[in-house]
Amino acid sequence: MPDHQLVLHIANKNYSSWSLRPWVLLKTLGIPFEERMHAFGELFSFSPTRRVPCLNDGDVIVWDSLAITEYLAEHHSKVWPRDVVARAWARSAAAEMHSGFAELRNICSMSCGQRVELASTSPALADDIARLDALWNDGLWRFGGPFLAGKEFTAVDAFFAPVAFRIQTYGLRLGDAADAYAQRLRDLPAMREWYDSALAETWREDAHEASIAAHGRITADLRASAA
Repeated sequence: MPDHQLVLHIANKNYSSWSLRPWVLLKTLGIPFEERMHAFGELFSFSPTRRVPCLNDGDVIVWDSLAITEYLAEHHSKVWPRDVVARAWARSAAAEMHSGFAELRNICSMSCGQRVELASTSPALADDIARLDALWNDGLWRFGGPFLAGKEFTAVDAFFAPVAFRIQTYGLRLGDAADAYAQRLRDLPAMREWYDSALAETWREDAHEASIAAHGRITADLRASAA
């Protein structure tokens, strides 16, 4: 990779689950980059999709969190597990998170600083939670933990990092092993840094706030007062 520094364009940390994935991967693996934050929900000319996250590496533009991850993997060996079996499992699990868990995404939008009591749990949401628990337990059991594909944090953990915040926000119930894994993710220095920054934000996005309120009762808001 050239000497110039990577630039990662992200949205507000309280809401942007997609931005968190490459951000926490870069931070945890110690890959230098410059962070540029933009208002959640806006459209941006620097990205072909006009959305974030978007990575700039000199003249190279990479958009979408999965594509960014694979681009980083071409230059950094620790992005995916070295073991071929673990790597295949990790890529499959990350892809499943990237394209699946629709009800979990729709009902439990990421909001790091809020605590929400869901009005109800639909069968589809219950299925997503059960699948999440089974998937995490499978990885932890197969590869021995403490991360999903073994001893080291890799991209598959980054892809589930937003879910760890959702579990905390909505009080989602998983089994002991999966719940402990979610706490390990939240305890990572990079995750604590993201969380602290999210709580310090004073900006609000009305549509996101309304969606969260529509699905449950807000029991606490730990964020700084809105501007």
